[in-house]
Amino acid sequence: MNKIKTGDQVKVIAGKDKGKDGKVLAVKDGKVLVEGVNMVTKHTKPSAANANGGIVQKEAFLDASNVMYLHKGQTTRIGFKMDGDKKVRVAKSTGDVID
Repeated sequence: MNKIKTGDQVKVIAGKDKGKDGKVLAVKDGKVLVEGVNMVTKHTKPSAANANGGIVQKEAFLDASNVMYLHKGQTTRIGFKMDGDKKVRVAKSTGDVID
C-alpha cells in the first residue's frame, strides 16, 4: 500500500523544484506525477490528435521519496493504523486520520 495517493497535496523536498507544492495527478511504480512540477519539454510529431505537432511542456514523473505529504499546510510523514477492521493512513505529526 502506497503512502502517497492520487489527489494528495504534496511538497517537493529534493531536486530542481524543491519547495514547490502541488496535487498528485498519478502514482506509478514508486513515482509520482505532481501538477506543475518537474516540467519537461517534449518534441511531438504530428498525429491525428495533434495535427501540427511541435514543442510541448508537460509534467514528468519524479520519485515518491522526493515528495512529502502536506497536512494543514505542514509537511508530515505518513503512518498506518487499524481503524476497526480497516487500515487507514495517519499523519505522524498530529495523529489525525487522513482517509
